[in-house]
Amino acid sequence: MKIYPINTALKRDTAVILARLQALLREESSEAYIVGSIVRNLVAGHDRADIDIAVDGNALVIGKRLADKFNAHYVVLDDTFGVARLLPRDDDTWQIDIVTLQGTLEQDLLRRDFSINALAINMAQMQLQESSINATILDVCNGMQDLQNKTIRAASEQAFRDDPIRLLRGVRLSSELNFTIDEQTSALMQREHALISTASPERVREELLRLFALTDTYNSVVLMHHLGILAAIIPRLAPTLHMEQSTEHTWDVFHHSARSIDAFDFLCRRAGWEFYSADVLADVPWEDSVKSYFDTIVSPPATRLVLTKLAALLHDIAKPTTKIINDAGRIRFYRHAQQGAPIAAAILERLRFSHSEIKFIETIVRHHLHPVQLAEPGGTPSKRAVYRFCRDLEDAGIATLYFSLADHLATRGPNLESADWGWHAGIVRQIIDEYEKGTPPDKMPLLLDGNELQSEFGLKPGKQLGQLLEELREAQAAGEISTRQQGLDYIKKLLEESTLSSEAGAS
Repeated sequence: MKIYPINTALKRDTAVILARLQALLREESSEAYIVGSIVRNLVAGHDRADIDIAVDGNALVIGKRLADKFNAHYVVLDDTFGVARLLPRDDDTWQIDIVTLQGTLEQDLLRRDFSINALAINMAQMQLQESSINATILDVCNGMQDLQNKTIRAASEQAFRDDPIRLLRGVRLSSELNFTIDEQTSALMQREHALISTASPERVREELLRLFALTDTYNSVVLMHHLGILAAIIPRLAPTLHMEQSTEHTWDVFHHSARSIDAFDFLCRRAGWEFYSADVLADVPWEDSVKSYFDTIVSPPATRLVLTKLAALLHDIAKPTTKIINDAGRIRFYRHAQQGAPIAAAILERLRFSHSEIKFIETIVRHHLHPVQLAEPGGTPSKRAVYRFCRDLEDAGIATLYFSLADHLATRGPNLESADWGWHAGIVRQIIDEYEKGTPPDKMPLLLDGNELQSEFGLKPGKQLGQLLEELREAQAAGEISTRQQGLDYIKKLLEESTLSSEAGAS
């Protein structure tokens, strides 16, 4: 075991938490070590208050006592191996995981995932000040050297068999840290890729969400494909590789889908897009309200932005089963969006995504072609078309608009036509403007309610009443009526037309 001294700055909040932990664990008369990612982050100069502690004792018992003293929430993560989590009851963002040492410290560290996480600090020996830590890092498998070389290397040959979720974590760490997976570890991951299908769906979901929250997701998706991990998680994606598309597409279905993820990050001002610069963004509206929309959490920790990127990966998943070559010899994928939506929903349900997450992604997949179908090429959508779009897509509307632009960029690649792009972006701007007004057309108060329609026209509750209210809202959203009397006249006309139509059918 190698030893490295460290003296580095700490945020005051982290120093306070570590000092309290050090004092409380001293009372427990148990050896305790800071382990895992926090040690790696301290070496790299990243101070994050996610703390992993390994104790030479019963972590569940010790963790419960610490939770009481911290006045924290206590969660048992693993009964078998003894893993507990402490979470704050207030708005603080720290998290403490406590695990029972498996054998000696060296044996425990060698069971960890990667060498850069197989590092430890003896808590009894560290010295803390208000804004710094002075300690000794214990390194059992050259993790410090791998940190210096920016390398992801498995801590042992058993790493992925011991915990298959590490296959995904290795890809995520490579992207998050901008490290390279070394050749032996890459070969090991490729050999063991099928193990990911045995990992719990909940943990796969968590790692996917963390991975898709990063930028440069395209390279991560391609890496997952190369290693075999992606097809093991989502087998329906495998046939999209090398699947030829119509002439306007630059890439096959798989690489188009992967490229659309990075194009979306580009449109959200999070990353570059290698084929175009900022001038392409000039046509795309971007306000604080739009950023806030994408930053909104649907189900912790999934934001709308991350879920839209997952929708990008899945949006063309039905193309392999819908591909035809028409009489003109052109490749077509009829109704692939409609057929792809339930396929995407089934995949996400299997991976234990929440109902609200699934609905959001399913809506984007089903309607990703909708924005460019709202008007004739070069034209603008009618107010009725805008209303129907807002009504049908609900809270996924803005995400679908921006993804449709990403889909456009990932279709044309380096061959973007400025006129088509400007027209498409104009449609997005028009609908975003409706949202920016404060009340989307599908949410505006009605001029008349159901009780008034029943009173004025002798109607009864039921399907007809609901249809008339919807017709009224659509006409109001289109600006065709704006007063109560106009609303009454409009409903009267609809009822008369319905009566005439019924009489004509009877005769």
